Amino acid sequence: MNGAKQMAARFLRCIVAAIFAITLPLVARGQANEQSRQMNQPVPAFHIIGDIYYVGASDITSYLIVTSAGDILLDGGFAETAPQIEANIKTLGFKLSDVKFILNSHAHLDHAGGIAELKRLSGAKFVAMEQDVPALKGENSARTAGPAFPPAIPDRVIHDGDTVQLGGVTMTAHLTPGHTPGCTTWSTVTREKGKPYNVVFVGSASVLPMYKLIDRPGAPATYPGIERDYEKTFRVLKSLPCDVFLAAHGSMYSLAAKREVMARNPIQNPFIDPWGYQAYIIGAEKVFQTELDKERATAAK
Repeated sequence: MNGAKQMAARFLRCIVAAIFAITLPLVARGQANEQSRQMNQPVPAFHIIGDIYYVGASDITSYLIVTSAGDILLDGGFAETAPQIEANIKTLGFKLSDVKFILNSHAHLDHAGGIAELKRLSGAKFVAMEQDVPALKGENSARTAGPAFPPAIPDRVIHDGDTVQLGGVTMTAHLTPGHTPGCTTWSTVTREKGKPYNVVFVGSASVLPMYKLIDRPGAPATYPGIERDYEKTFRVLKSLPCDVFLAAHGSMYSLAAKREVMARNPIQNPFIDPWGYQAYIIGAEKVFQTELDKERATAAK
């Protein structure tokens, strides 16, 4: 388990550094810096498990869930990622026009930036958690929403525990706030060779470098209640049964390494990774607690 903890810690350091690069106050567009471009490199689309396919970029993830009544797309990447997602869907033999619902993990430009264009091209209904709607519409300040992206107007506003159902597939929304007020972890059950697997798409539990978790003179919390929100998130993540661990960034679950393993041995599916899921939660909670203790110590001086 120590090895799993170390792996999770490395993933968290990578993802914090990556997101910090794209959320600097002066960044106006997703591709304005080299770090963002590296996260948004084209990669081949592929089948993950059951009815779930990967259609995202090198680290900015996007998932296609295929059903008998149309498809569900989770996350739209940067604005610049939208053409990659469309091309990946076509490469797999599917059509963007068959996407009936677009879901979002959270309202940051590297996950919601391409949604407006994908919604326009597909005609799909956009579904989003209530607490992130202001940021998706472009109404939040840079302090809470990060750099601006093309506004994405939800067709349906959801709440904790709501579901999106299509063609026998049920996607359940779990409010896991902190990273954003409406950060959403989605879960579903898929089947591979007749066996059911619990799939969890983690929104994010990382604490960005510019975040403030408590109010103190000259440094108010990023938003009211953010400390309690993170604590809720870890409770929720720990409660979810998980066989297949996926997330908003590939580096959160070692996407590149797992793809290589799958390519070498198609019989083995490294995305079935309940231990990796637990390791991620342990590592993310440790990072949160360390930052919280540091802020409390500073406030006590």
